[in-house]
Amino acid sequence: MKRTAIVIAVATLAFSSSAVLAGMEHEHGSMKMEHGGGMMAMGKVVYEEVVDGVKATFKIMDMKEHMKSMKMEMPKGMKETHHIMVEFKDAKTGKPLTQGEVKVKVIAPDKSEQTKDLMGMEGHFGGDFVMSQKGKYGIMAKFKLADGKVRSAKFWYTVK
Repeated sequence: MKRTAIVIAVATLAFSSSAVLAGMEHEHGSMKMEHGGGMMAMGKVVYEEVVDGVKATFKIMDMKEHMKSMKMEMPKGMKETHHIMVEFKDAKTGKPLTQGEVKVKVIAPDKSEQTKDLMGMEGHFGGDFVMSQKGKYGIMAKFKLADGKVRSAKFWYTVK
């Protein structure tokens, strides 16, 4: 857990400390990138869904690729390979919803399972998972935000 926190802290510092990039936006094909948005600005959107008035946006970041892009190496002994992030917004107003509890279950291609509570971080919730096998992963999330209503979302994600 300490190594995970260190990796996340280093990644957050590397991306949020650049005042030059703060607030800049640019286009990459059809994908819009926003700099200065902390961890949620990293990773790629893999799934979005509106559930009972809440827009849930899921991103997955390959931590090895991310560390390599920063010219850093993964800490020795770290098993987790991917960081799963989810951001919640009010579907009507777009207002960020940052208070609540989020639990994610990842089912690997070999049917093994991991279940973790995601931590609140810089406007989103996130956690690290082992996704080292190539193939299709089932991602299931249950979340209870400040309104007390339990919602869920599920989708498939393929590791190539």
